[in-house]
Amino acid sequence: MEILTVEDVSKKTNKSVKTIRRQIAEGSLKASKINNRYRISVDDFNDWYEKYKNGICKESIFDDVDYVNVDSKKVNFIDISKEWKRDGWKNKNERNGLNFIDLFSGAGGLSCGLVMAGWNPIGSVEIMDQAVSTYKYNFVDKKGFNENVESRDIRETDVKRHLYDSVWGQNIDLIVGGFPCQGFSMAGNRIVTDKRNTLYLDMLEIVDHLRPKVVVMENVPGLRSMLGGKVEEKIINDFENIGYKINVTVLNAADYYTPQTRRRVIFIGNRIGVDNYHPQPILSPDKYITTKDAISDLMNMKPDPLFNHVPTTHSEDMQKKLMAVKEGESLYKNYSDSWKKCPWNKPSCTVKENHGGVNIHPKLPRVLTAREMARLQSFPDDFVFQGSKKWQLTQIGNAVPCYLGKAIGLSVEKMIENEKNS
Repeated sequence: MEILTVEDVSKKTNKSVKTIRRQIAEGSLKASKINNRYRISVDDFNDWYEKYKNGICKESIFDDVDYVNVDSKKVNFIDISKEWKRDGWKNKNERNGLNFIDLFSGAGGLSCGLVMAGWNPIGSVEIMDQAVSTYKYNFVDKKGFNENVESRDIRETDVKRHLYDSVWGQNIDLIVGGFPCQGFSMAGNRIVTDKRNTLYLDMLEIVDHLRPKVVVMENVPGLRSMLGGKVEEKIINDFENIGYKINVTVLNAADYYTPQTRRRVIFIGNRIGVDNYHPQPILSPDKYITTKDAISDLMNMKPDPLFNHVPTTHSEDMQKKLMAVKEGESLYKNYSDSWKKCPWNKPSCTVKENHGGVNIHPKLPRVLTAREMARLQSFPDDFVFQGSKKWQLTQIGNAVPCYLGKAIGLSVEKMIENEKNS
């Protein structure tokens, strides 16, 4: 019996490898894993592709789709421009005394942004060892925050208990987290959470136990269209059932001084009886920070491992290929969301790290360094990433842009101020 690889299916269907992998992850395309590689039988491929062509198996619902805020009337936007100059990351005196916990913290992009806004981290949970090392180095070792940071699986009962014990007796003003969303499915007319992926339910459980004043959830815009909008409806209903009023919209990091077009759906909820505030965009598109603004000073900089600035060495042939790629386009047809060349005089396209396929430098015959990627994610230059270069790129590509986190932190602070004044 003929067996196909993911790459074979990609070529046969003219779809990206990532799309095929997502179809497998969602269960639409049956595959077996042999020696850590997927194998697909021809019969399973033919069965899937017939459904795919007829629209039964649709394109991935997790793609970073460009959404317009058609629901802006349901969202309360608050002006944060006067507070933007605050930087609690650089200056301890500009911190506001409010505490937060970061679930699924990664290397700490969202946490860093919240600290910039003045917040104090008192707890975090992350499973990736390299990301935990980065978080601990920057937040505990360098900035001196009193936070117990270690690699932990949030699904484990002991991990939850450890988190609860570590923040016992402290005010918990905010819990933030960006849970994976692949675990949702339909059972008849009812949406359910897949028991194989309970991370959303784990976050819900932790929020219900610790009862922060405010909760913020971050995810890809594609979540909004999952199962015809029923996933978004479920999230809102589940949190309202434990006492949190929720509002949701899509924010673009470029609106908040981030030199990158990166859209994320942001749920904000509270149990303190105030309006939920999303940050009002600060910049108009004609004022956006560009890739050139962010990284041009690094073009002639010597390699510096301590600064996470180590250019990749490419063959002469690869250098020619990289230089020939047009801005906004990808080197490989089947990898449309990686090996993409950033525009120079506009905000960067979304920064990703996809199995080595990082963004291409607009002016040099190489891919971006970790520090250049970090600049496009609005990380401060004194934020240092741990692990090999591969893991540095992974951490940066997975992160929430710091300035988007800062904008959210400033708007949530105003919510809590309203509670105090009411």
